[in-house]
Amino acid sequence: MKILILGGGGMIGQKLARHLLEHGLGGQGDLTIISHDIGFAPDAAPVGDQRIGNLADPGVAEALAGERPDLIFHLASVVSGEAETDFDKGWRVNMQANWALLEALRAQHQASGGAYRPRLVFTSSIAVFGAPYPGKIGDEFLLAPQTSYGAQKLITETMISDFSRKGFIDGISIRLPTICVRPGKANLAASSFFSGIIREPLNGQEAILPVADDVRHWLASPRSAVGFVIHAAGLDTALLQGRRALNLPGVSVTVAQQIEALRDIAGEAAVALIRRQPDPAIQKIVSGWPRDFAPERALALGFRADADFHAIVQSYIDEDLPRR
Repeated sequence: MKILILGGGGMIGQKLARHLLEHGLGGQGDLTIISHDIGFAPDAAPVGDQRIGNLADPGVAEALAGERPDLIFHLASVVSGEAETDFDKGWRVNMQANWALLEALRAQHQASGGAYRPRLVFTSSIAVFGAPYPGKIGDEFLLAPQTSYGAQKLITETMISDFSRKGFIDGISIRLPTICVRPGKANLAASSFFSGIIREPLNGQEAILPVADDVRHWLASPRSAVGFVIHAAGLDTALLQGRRALNLPGVSVTVAQQIEALRDIAGEAAVALIRRQPDPAIQKIVSGWPRDFAPERALALGFRADADFHAIVQSYIDEDLPRR
């Protein structure tokens, strides 16, 4: 099986690549993996084919589609905060590049006489929703993004659904919760502090908290994120009944509850490293985000997440803290 990981140099892409190298996929160990991104760390997962490039550049999507991968994990994007501040870059990378990829895959499908129809797993986002929200967002709640990032994700979901309906690809879009605790340095996502207030104290560093303690959000660990994309890769998409985007399970937790979990696991000294520094810009963005879900469709289809936020913290300690 030939697998293409777009965004393979990122955190989830690297964890996914290592999982595939160690465990295979669906009982198959003979995998050819192409990992593509704008850059890779020196200690990146040792996949057989590591490529540096930008999916938004002319000809890149066509070249990758020409490899005719059986399975594509599409993890690449400009993150939420950057997509909001750099309008042109957000649309170019998060929507226009995806159109180019889908068109390139359609061309390969047609050139093969219809025989080539790859599975495409696209990591979407809960940013496709917009306030006001019910207590819990169910599978029937309307899609009304209030950020450029959310709009770009929703448009890509719709394109994937239509290309799948026409038979060019076999796609599924999975709306990831905010991933926490992310290892490494903070990125430009507005949600970065959710990881920072746990990661930095566990590493003995000060963390900035830009929002109030009562802010509630929907979270899942990197371990769960890898589990989500692996499960989506093997899912019988006929079970989706044409509705090819799913809200995924997670943990609904307040910032105060995050801090209490940190206190329970690492003690008061770690909590003391959190410094409250209100940021009105981040507060405004976060106030428009979903807080809780009832992802019944995904649960019925076998997707599983962390039991609670303590498990999310422990996942970071087990998988990433020893690598400091």
